[in-house]
Amino acid sequence: MSESNDGSGGNPGVDQARLFLGSCVALIATSVAFATVGAVMFSLKGEFVLNNAQVGWIGGAALWGFAVSQLIFSPFCDTLGMRFLVRMAFAGHLAGALIMIFAGGFATLFVGALVISMANGLIEAACNPLVAALYPDDKTVKLNRFHVWFPGGIVLGGLAAFALDSAGITSWQLKIALILVPTAVYGYLLLGQRFPATEGVRSGVSMGEMFRATLTTPLMLLMLLCMAMTASIELGPNRWVPAVLEAGGMAGILVLVYVNGIMAVLRYRAGPVVHRLSPTGILLVSAVLSGVGLLWLSAGGSTATVFAAATVFAVGVCYFWPTMLGFVSERIPRSGALGLGLMGTVGMAVVGLVTAPWMGGIADRAAHEVLVEDAAFIVLLEAGGALESQSLRTPGAEGDDLRSALELVNGVLVTVNEEEVLPPVETANALRAFIESGSTSPAVDRARAILGPAENHGGLVSFRYLVPLSGVLIIVFGLLYVRDRRSGGYRAEELA
Repeated sequence: MSESNDGSGGNPGVDQARLFLGSCVALIATSVAFATVGAVMFSLKGEFVLNNAQVGWIGGAALWGFAVSQLIFSPFCDTLGMRFLVRMAFAGHLAGALIMIFAGGFATLFVGALVISMANGLIEAACNPLVAALYPDDKTVKLNRFHVWFPGGIVLGGLAAFALDSAGITSWQLKIALILVPTAVYGYLLLGQRFPATEGVRSGVSMGEMFRATLTTPLMLLMLLCMAMTASIELGPNRWVPAVLEAGGMAGILVLVYVNGIMAVLRYRAGPVVHRLSPTGILLVSAVLSGVGLLWLSAGGSTATVFAAATVFAVGVCYFWPTMLGFVSERIPRSGALGLGLMGTVGMAVVGLVTAPWMGGIADRAAHEVLVEDAAFIVLLEAGGALESQSLRTPGAEGDDLRSALELVNGVLVTVNEEEVLPPVETANALRAFIESGSTSPAVDRARAILGPAENHGGLVSFRYLVPLSGVLIIVFGLLYVRDRRSGGYRAEELA
């Protein structure tokens, strides 16, 4: 089947309702991937004895791979066709999930997360211009309605992961396998359908014009910079929330579900908000609320306090991503599929390559600052003796975890003897390895009691470092809003 030249519902070759539904389910697949990778990060940290920085790289790969595929394929969306990109995404979701399920360590976990993320980027590269082509007169509202299913999918994936935990099914592999369910559904809905042409193709905008509009327009360059900040504020904390709060004894996945449930509801009701506030007004209010919510969330506290802070944070970030895309599509329409793709590329690349690993590094340092060094040293001494004794009694592969943990513990003890100081990252990693080693020593519970609060504190501190970005965005979006008001209100540019 070839792609048609008309994205309207009146074209007999294009099933508008099915294409929009399939796009929404495809976005659910990307968000279930986001939720389940986030939900298993704490388990991966223990099973494979990973430090926060390594976990940050896995979480980051699940984001910046999105940017790589968007950067490569978005410029060719007009020529390759949106259906071709969707087919590649389908193959990537299948392959990436299977690679992670059968992973043997950090390297394969990283590769699997990267492949899944590249499939996610292909969905965005195809479906954002698809929605714009299907609904050319209502882009911002429809893009918000489409992007309901990113937080909506996180809710579905997060609840499914929590249900498995509640049923005593702790297999992280089964949680990753949840990605395959929406993948199968969107494959059924989309792979054999006729797709419309993009707006750029229908309007005769050449690739050269698209590149010029995207790379030489000052407003576009400003929006790319802002996208890096809005994506960091939204996706950086969302990536770490389950692991951080779980370390503090709270069901972090439920907080993630709660935040994204609010986001889904508000995006679904975006129409009245967009018409009342205008896109620049929405972005300004979002910058204010996200900063307040993030600062409040970083303070931690009781369950009620965390949920209250999460509410403000969710309201603040819910409109960022789709409204940024809608603003670019309406105000810089000649940027076309490339502009939309590059916005997603910058957002995900910055979060994956910079924000997520940076937050992990901050968490490692801040966690060590509150670690009770004397208590940790005593626990590690006990751990060394217990692990050595038990590993000698446990032959072959059954004792591998014990011996690996012993090596890490002894490494820290040697450093203490030589430098008289506990090394920051290595100490937490040694405690983590001891906890997950299978040791029957009573010191395991004491190690958990020392490490959990420190990990929780470190993660919360990392949230605080993102708050200044909200301040920058308040200034930028405030100036854009004032400019619109002085010129008679927000207006979308016509694509001649």
